[in-house]
Amino acid sequence: MRVAVVGAGVSGLTATKCCLDEGLEPTCFEQSRDIGGLWRYTEHIEAGRPSLYPSVISNTSKEMSAFSDFPYPEDFPVFLPNARFLNYLQRYAEHFGLRKHIKFGTTVVSIRKHPDFATTGQWDVVTEAEGKQTLHVFDAVMVCSGNFSEPYLPLHCFPGIERFQGQYFHSRQYKHPDVFQGKRVLVVGMGNSGVDIAVEASRVATKVTVSTSRGAWVFGRVFDHGYPWDMVFNTRLMSLIRNSLPRPLSWGLINYRVNQWFNHKNYGLQPDRGTGRPVLNDDLPSYILTGRITIKPGVKEFKDNSVVFHNCPEEEPIDIVVFCTGYNVSFPFLEEAVIKVENKHASLYKYVFPTHLQRPTLAVLGLIKTLGAMMPVTEVQARWVTRVFKGLCRLPPQSLMEKEVNEKKKNQWLVYMDELASFIGAKPSVLGLLCRDPRLALTIFFGPCTPYQYRLGGPGRWEGARQAILTQWDRTLKPTRTRVPASSSSLCPSLLTVVGVLLLLAALVFGFQ
Repeated sequence: MRVAVVGAGVSGLTATKCCLDEGLEPTCFEQSRDIGGLWRYTEHIEAGRPSLYPSVISNTSKEMSAFSDFPYPEDFPVFLPNARFLNYLQRYAEHFGLRKHIKFGTTVVSIRKHPDFATTGQWDVVTEAEGKQTLHVFDAVMVCSGNFSEPYLPLHCFPGIERFQGQYFHSRQYKHPDVFQGKRVLVVGMGNSGVDIAVEASRVATKVTVSTSRGAWVFGRVFDHGYPWDMVFNTRLMSLIRNSLPRPLSWGLINYRVNQWFNHKNYGLQPDRGTGRPVLNDDLPSYILTGRITIKPGVKEFKDNSVVFHNCPEEEPIDIVVFCTGYNVSFPFLEEAVIKVENKHASLYKYVFPTHLQRPTLAVLGLIKTLGAMMPVTEVQARWVTRVFKGLCRLPPQSLMEKEVNEKKKNQWLVYMDELASFIGAKPSVLGLLCRDPRLALTIFFGPCTPYQYRLGGPGRWEGARQAILTQWDRTLKPTRTRVPASSSSLCPSLLTVVGVLLLLAALVFGFQ
């Protein structure tokens, strides 16, 4: 079965590898000259490719971001600068022999249903390399092109922008902070990029203001007791607690938890109930506290050299505006009828499959947004997709898929991972392990939900999964324990005690499965 993979970034590499694991024949088309996608930094901005600024560091820790059968080297930092992240992807590609399946410098021009699609599920794929177009026929397609290439810049939502005499640009254009030297800067939007850019700008600018209409929950990479935030937050125990509580109580718990670091209301960041989204940044609170950054409401209108905010009558002079307003979801090589996109969201079953195709032979990877690492998410998506392609897993009827697509869900990282893993028989059974391997079971339940858990059993089982789980904290602490006092003792955050067993039994009473 021949499979076309579009893009050789994080999703495209794991898609290619999963195809090989299932005995399929992948051909990965990458328009640039190397792998890495978003994580391959270039000084110039390339059309159709994501653009990265050189200071980008991963927001998720290396253990939570690893592919499930390929741990990071222990000497890699816990949170990775983009160059180290790219190096990991290069090691992954070399280790599994992926490069020979990638056609570099090749752009996918169009993907159309083959004339006999209803019976074969095949696709006509037209590619272009060195000015020459080629037609291919593939049995299936995995779209791994990402959604950070087409900026969303709704200037019509900002009255007066046409008369603003200063400079403005989308965050995709940003590379270095020297453009802000001595300027009064306005950053519109409060996602991760917006906050990063505001922090960098504040080191050289005269003044930096961040405009946000909704506010945000701000997390630091350094969490309880100095451990990485996601290794504390994304555990099976914590997920069970969050999902067992009524929504208002769950929201209140999150509100209490994030405000333990600093009171978001006092810093102008408190989101309205139910609208908060997380932002990862270690510097923002202190930069607000020291006056480097000011938080303001949404923009009401622009004037010649200033801006007016909602509920703020006075004008604020500005020289440069950076619009951190996100990206459109687009598939320029596909017909609109194949994937329906509305309000920057694609209508896909489990965020992967179009619901209306006669044959489930086209899938999209990496479009879901969750509070957790994307690499293991795209990997489990690819493992599921390849088995659907082979007919080993089946999708529900179209009506059921469409019903689920139309339901609004909270997209919880661990819940989503478990769900897809259960489709292929790779979800770990804590109860089963508790009898056979209690140490491993307790580590899985109370410790971080690292991706290795999904290689303990089922198709694609990896012999090294158990050892990778039991040594995950060793690899986490290795790069930071560069000086250990002779009198120090080593404490593991896992709760492998009798109290842990009692808590696990209590969790079972609340319906853990």
